[in-house]
Amino acid sequence: MTTVIKWVFWVTFWVLVAAFFHYTLPQRDMVRVVDTFEQRVDFGENSIFWASPDVGSDATAINRDVLFIQAVRDNDRVMVYRNEDTGWSWPPYFKFDTKNLQTEAADLKSTKADPQWAVITHYGWRNEFLSIFPNAISIRPVVGPDAGKGIPWLNIVVLLVFFAIIYAIWVRWRRFKAARITPTLDAMEDGIAEQREGFSRWLGTWRSKK
Repeated sequence: MTTVIKWVFWVTFWVLVAAFFHYTLPQRDMVRVVDTFEQRVDFGENSIFWASPDVGSDATAINRDVLFIQAVRDNDRVMVYRNEDTGWSWPPYFKFDTKNLQTEAADLKSTKADPQWAVITHYGWRNEFLSIFPNAISIRPVVGPDAGKGIPWLNIVVLLVFFAIIYAIWVRWRRFKAARITPTLDAMEDGIAEQREGFSRWLGTWRSKK
């Protein structure tokens, strides 16, 4: 039973870690921008998936105008991105150029007959049921859908640092366990065993007297 609980704990932990990094780290999509628009959004239970209000806006408002970018990916899948400042909040992209990005996206609008492809960098997820959208970080034009998206150096560095920290913690924990915890547990087990042997000997002498 203890083994099952341990496995459930660690599987849940690593699933949450993977989901955190998948949501937070930047991803790149090959897209064709079809439209840009602005829409007033009322925030409810899904407000955690929206960024803070743009710098200079009223942070206490329960709704606000949000910029969106409509696009079609190179696999013909429709994708809608929100375009919000992240400011100084999490995740730390320090994005303050929402209006500039919206202008760049609008300038790249094209049709299926005469496509202009672009690589859009974003973080977050698209979920129709929860009405959440990935947040666009940047956009750049490319010559075609076969153009490379670039090497995700930031993701590589962040993950390497994370796993290096995890490995360092694991090594120190193993050393601490071998030096402190295991000897203590062994001593406790030896003490219990000696007490049992002593009790058994006493019980044997008591029985022999009878």
